[in-house]
Amino acid sequence: MKTMKRIAGVAAALAVSATVAAAGTTLKLAHAAPESDLQQTMSLFFKEQVEARTNGEVKVNIFPSGQLGNDAQMIDGTRSGIIDISMVGLNNYSGLMPESAAFTLPFMFPTRDTAYKVLDGEVGQGVLDDMGAHGLKGLGFPENGYRNMTNNRGPIKTPADVQGLQMRVNNSKALNDMFNALKANPQQIPVAELYTALETGVVDAQDHPIGVTLSFKFFEVQKYLSMTRHAYSPLAVAMNLKKFEGLSADEQAVILEVAQEAVNLQRELSIEKEDSMIAELESAGMTVNQDVDGAAFQAAITPVWDSFISQNGDTLVNAILAASK
Repeated sequence: MKTMKRIAGVAAALAVSATVAAAGTTLKLAHAAPESDLQQTMSLFFKEQVEARTNGEVKVNIFPSGQLGNDAQMIDGTRSGIIDISMVGLNNYSGLMPESAAFTLPFMFPTRDTAYKVLDGEVGQGVLDDMGAHGLKGLGFPENGYRNMTNNRGPIKTPADVQGLQMRVNNSKALNDMFNALKANPQQIPVAELYTALETGVVDAQDHPIGVTLSFKFFEVQKYLSMTRHAYSPLAVAMNLKKFEGLSADEQAVILEVAQEAVNLQRELSIEKEDSMIAELESAGMTVNQDVDGAAFQAAITPVWDSFISQNGDTLVNAILAASK
């Protein structure tokens, strides 16, 4: 009788094991952008290609629009394993990795090609590798694009035009310091709450890349878009390290390969669609100006770089500058 019970127990365990094996792996991928944003386009590509190349053994479920929390919550969720993969602004990692804020210093990258060269090279890989100490597997750097200012007062052409604006900022210390240096009144507000804050007049200005201004429909509550291009805004895609290491070697290779392809696709679309997105914002009623005195802005924000270096040292800043050449 005992032998029969043991056999039955082994059979049940094997049945459960077979069921688990048949089910494969399902990954939860989260980001904060609306479904109309290129982050969702990239996520859908990632899902499609991972599922195809693993013959359905790895499936990906996408949670856009901050369904699984704000940026900080998504990072925490990915570290704990509640979320498997998250895509958030790199600035949100400055708490865990203070030096990484060097990438988001104003006017750090004069061109997109410069940003790609650094982010995809040894310096960027070093930041992805450093995520391992925090339970994460860094997968790559898609882009939000260059940040530009919008407001309801008038076109921004010189630093003086920013003075006195109630400016929404994210949690980037560099951007907070920048708007303080420009004598605006910066206020940290989560992006999910920004539309209402602009609509009700809690703030009357904000800065985001073109795609975000369009996909979050900030054009409905902002009159002026000024192409200040004051900071390049990279995203970071990261996976729970234990979940990554729990995949087979072939599955890991697929994740890494598809992640890089997805980043490249998203960047290409960001460049390709920028002019049409600006035209769409103009059609929606925004006044867009390109005549911004970039040199004056760069001179005005010098103290921001000085402050960052005094707190974090100049190692990563110098590495970025050297890799940019």
